[in-house]
Amino acid sequence: MTDDKTAQSAQGYKKDPRNDDVLVYLNGELVKRNEARVSLFDAGFVLGDGVWEGLRLVKGKLISLEAHLDRLFEGATAIDLDLGMDRAGVVKVIQDTLDANGMKDGAHIRLMITRGIKSTPNQDPRFVISGPTVTCVAEYKSPLPEAKAKGYTLFTSAFRTTGPDQFDMRLNSHSRLNLIQALIQAIKAGADEALMLDPRGFVASCNSTNFFIVRGRELWTSTSLYSFKGITQGNVIAAWRAAGGIARECDFALMQVYSADEAFVTGTLGGVTPVTKVDGRLIADGKPGPVTKEASDLYLKSVGAM
Repeated sequence: MTDDKTAQSAQGYKKDPRNDDVLVYLNGELVKRNEARVSLFDAGFVLGDGVWEGLRLVKGKLISLEAHLDRLFEGATAIDLDLGMDRAGVVKVIQDTLDANGMKDGAHIRLMITRGIKSTPNQDPRFVISGPTVTCVAEYKSPLPEAKAKGYTLFTSAFRTTGPDQFDMRLNSHSRLNLIQALIQAIKAGADEALMLDPRGFVASCNSTNFFIVRGRELWTSTSLYSFKGITQGNVIAAWRAAGGIARECDFALMQVYSADEAFVTGTLGGVTPVTKVDGRLIADGKPGPVTKEASDLYLKSVGAM
């Protein structure tokens, strides 16, 4: 939704009254959003023990559905979580939610699956006494046009991303506290989103989006070694390369961010959104640039949204 506090958030969206009455999926039932309840003994509530995916519905098509399913099941396998259904079952959960709300276009879907209800709040998964908790929320969400027109302001947080030997950022789990801490620091500094460095000091990602800089006509973004490997990020890279452009997944430092020709972030909801200021420094002339617009157009065409 939009108000003074969320107008420039990378997760902000235009308020849509249709969302007031949406039905959400909860363990096989479709219930009103204000009546959906999860037990306080649920593993997701207790310790963030679960996995999730955010998807976008455009013109009747779920964008990059197979890639999202791949990541969901890979993440569930990594934490030894039995989702209780196969890929077709997951798709049915999503489609049932969309159908119940009559959604055909412009929807954002959040699928969330936790380990289930525990007999007592603790870490041990052996205390689970139910099957997994499966929820799906579909809402009408459109990116904020003012964000595209103005561009985001970023602040480099003191909180670092982590490697796979600590908390693997490629795992799309419910545990996101370090990213939230980074975002809070950025908000307190007057920015819209946090830029995060990896343990070596190279640029990793933002707290909820992937980050790109433009050098000439080359797109640079980080590797997935210390950051989540976004599906939109991958689609932008593929679309740019398919058009004959150079897109590098490489290490780069803040020095190269400050001197970039352009910068932008990518995410499921916003697609490609310009970045015009980092740490109080304007990126080039401080306005969204032409290469960012071109990258956005190529991405939208590649996923059938333009």
